[in-house]
Amino acid sequence: MFFKKNLTKTKENFLVKTCALLIHAAKIDENYTENEEEIIKKTLLELGAKKETITQIMKGAKSIEENSNQILDFTKEVKNLSEANKIKIVEALWSIIYSNKNADIYETNLMRRLSGLLYIDSKTMGNIKEKIKKKNL
Repeated sequence: MFFKKNLTKTKENFLVKTCALLIHAAKIDENYTENEEEIIKKTLLELGAKKETITQIMKGAKSIEENSNQILDFTKEVKNLSEANKIKIVEALWSIIYSNKNADIYETNLMRRLSGLLYIDSKTMGNIKEKIKKKNL
């Protein structure tokens, strides 16, 4: 019983930290939209969050994101994921960035830093970026 409870806390922590990273990307251009929030919610569901816990996860993540001055804390959980799940998160990040049809210098700088922090090579990152860019333009 203890292990299951501890495992649930670990998954919840992962979802909150991932959500904080996604919120950070959405807020970096100082224009956090409902569309971006919907992308975040959809991504959380794809990563295994239950629909009834989304509001709680978002609330916790917003608090963490507002009180943090670095992205390292958000990426610790994500960098150890499978390649497929990391790519899912990177696709969500690019979707958030291109949801307004434009990527500014702060957003592209964030993604460049995340590429290194999440151990994703630049070719893969570029391919994901182009795929999402074409879909959103």
